[in-house]
Amino acid sequence: MKVGVLGATGNVGQRFVQLLEDHPWFEIDALTASETSAGKTYADAAAWALPNEMPDAVREVTVRETSADEVSDEVEIVFSALPSSAAKEVEPEFARDGYIVASNAGWARLEDDMPLVVPEINPDHLGLLEVQRDERGWDGGIIKNPNCSAITMTPTLAALHPLGLNEVTVATLQAVSGAGYMGVTSMEILDNVVPYIGSEEWKMENEPRKILGEFDGARVDEADVSISASCNRVPTVDGHLENLWCRFDEDVGEDDAKEAMRGFTTLDLPTAPDQTIVVREENDRPQPRLDRNTGGGMSVVAGRIRDDGDARLKYSCLSHNTVRGAAGASVLNAELVAERYL
Repeated sequence: MKVGVLGATGNVGQRFVQLLEDHPWFEIDALTASETSAGKTYADAAAWALPNEMPDAVREVTVRETSADEVSDEVEIVFSALPSSAAKEVEPEFARDGYIVASNAGWARLEDDMPLVVPEINPDHLGLLEVQRDERGWDGGIIKNPNCSAITMTPTLAALHPLGLNEVTVATLQAVSGAGYMGVTSMEILDNVVPYIGSEEWKMENEPRKILGEFDGARVDEADVSISASCNRVPTVDGHLENLWCRFDEDVGEDDAKEAMRGFTTLDLPTAPDQTIVVREENDRPQPRLDRNTGGGMSVVAGRIRDDGDARLKYSCLSHNTVRGAAGASVLNAELVAERYL
């Protein structure tokens, strides 16, 4: 299946290119970027910033302007690494023209007809694609993955939700790559922690409730879980670490929580990890440098699961924010769409 990457030269765009190298289902046919990059080879347009070399297959590919008119009709899925300001203009254009847009951009995630999907949690929410097409008159559609910090904790919350989860407090320690390659200067972050990330807390407090909600065939009824978040930027390169305090309807044992996480849903899709949630028993894990690449960067790693008394548990979890939290999440969503709808 031929695919394209929109915004291919940026940090998340490069992750898409890296993850799609030798993909068993998808073949890159189009790479798009801004007007300043259009017409150049990808090797000249993209300042490659990831470990391992740029894939040879894309080095001489000519970058196109980000427009549906510039992408072949043979392409079925496009992956959007565009910033929200551009994505809200461009993504509907592609959806109208019949493309499936697997989007990492934040705009419209909570709109009623927008599927916000983590395939291991709510694959049935893909049914919103039909609602979206009917309401907007599109031949294609847009599917969203969550914010990079929200997606780190949400699989663990989904595992605990059947145990009577009703309240969550979370404090994040988020890597600088989440702000993009030029997003945080060294003078801001070295020897420092920044206790604010614009709009991040709102996303963490709202997106998981939609993901955990019930789809009735027309809309999603959000889960009745209260979430309070405090987000911090820390001087790690990749890997968002989060500390959570959870309250339940009644006491939940540490072993029950671990069993729920270890037994959480896994999928037979190319980008899905063998284990969605990996539970560590060490007192000092998870750690970004040691654990962010677990499951090829697609697993969530949980640890320090402790009884906090009064029907509460506390624990830490971590994921690779540009793989599971961004490009990898969109690729997994596209695999789910390809398996079930195309």
